Amino acid sequence: MRATVVRKGEFRVEEIPDLVPGPGQILVNVTRCGICGSDLHARVHGDDMADLTGATTGYQHFMRSDQSVVLGHEFTGEVVEYGVNTRRRWKPGTPVVALPILRHGREAHLTGLSAAAPGGYAEQVLVQESMTFDVPNGLSPDHAALTEPMAVAWHAVRTGRVSKGRTAFVIGCGPIGLAVISMLKAAGVRTVVASDLSPRRRELATRCGADVVVDPAVDSPWKAAPKKSIMNRDPIDLINSGFDAMAKLRRIPNVPWWYLFRAAHTFDIRPPAPVIFECVGVPGILDQILAAAPAMSRVVVVGVCMQPDTIRPAVAINKQLELRFVLGYDPGEFRDTLHMLADGKVDPSPLITGTVGLEGIDAAFTALGSPEQHAKILVDPHSSKTAP
Repeated sequence: MRATVVRKGEFRVEEIPDLVPGPGQILVNVTRCGICGSDLHARVHGDDMADLTGATTGYQHFMRSDQSVVLGHEFTGEVVEYGVNTRRRWKPGTPVVALPILRHGREAHLTGLSAAAPGGYAEQVLVQESMTFDVPNGLSPDHAALTEPMAVAWHAVRTGRVSKGRTAFVIGCGPIGLAVISMLKAAGVRTVVASDLSPRRRELATRCGADVVVDPAVDSPWKAAPKKSIMNRDPIDLINSGFDAMAKLRRIPNVPWWYLFRAAHTFDIRPPAPVIFECVGVPGILDQILAAAPAMSRVVVVGVCMQPDTIRPAVAINKQLELRFVLGYDPGEFRDTLHMLADGKVDPSPLITGTVGLEGIDAAFTALGSPEQHAKILVDPHSSKTAP
């Protein structure tokens, strides 16, 4: 089959051996595959990422620069053939999406990020039947291919535990930031403030539903929040609020006021504070957010920073900030995201800014290096387009 292979950072369209589904696997004809930011990282920093994942997670199969690898983990396609030990749930030709993870025996391989699991920059891809879902409601291949990145955003939003009345900040409006904005609005969050230096990305953030969009070189996103009282609060304000509350409580005779504090801890009742999504992933951003965040904010780190970084823990401690890191999604979140797309609860179309064929992937990677035009470029293995 034809595939675009990367080796030592260079792309080539090649004929590679046809894939054969193993136990529990399905062979799928790829109809679309999204280009992810992690693909851009893996092309250049594959060895660093392999060293990191091996040392921190025990996963030893991440691609290395001297290997020939077919990238692409945001794919959709049509069922072709089943391997042994499958339930053959769907007829050939059925549109499906799948979690990009493949099993060889007891070893797991990240599809599109391991030499042992070729990805979706190809005419065909292998998927695990147990991790595969049929595409409902006639959802288009363009939108179905975005199930994977939108599931990443949905996991981040769920981890952030953003109630509808809380203000959400999205710092960085690249593809993952835009997906987070879309999912926040799908979750019913009423106020989403987005911040990015790029005019193009700010435009896309508005199209994805952001209520306030800010150029951080001109205006502070924190000052742009509609709820000024929350954003202007600092630890001293909280202390004074505590004095005022205690003065009122102690005036009420025979009331065990300390029970109220115990109940607040039990049910996690606290003064309203924003949830901040860091979607940039470059050194220095996280520390800037910690310094600017209002007291008791929750910071969800979605952007992947591949370089060493420095934060000042005392800043977060003094404000009692909550810091959460997120990765990927679970199968339930993946399935729910697919149905949110198919039911029209989320519109991913603002993210899609171009399409190329296998011969155009190198040009697409170059184009994605600039934030001023593209957000998400899709690969159509049957297209002859060489530029997005």
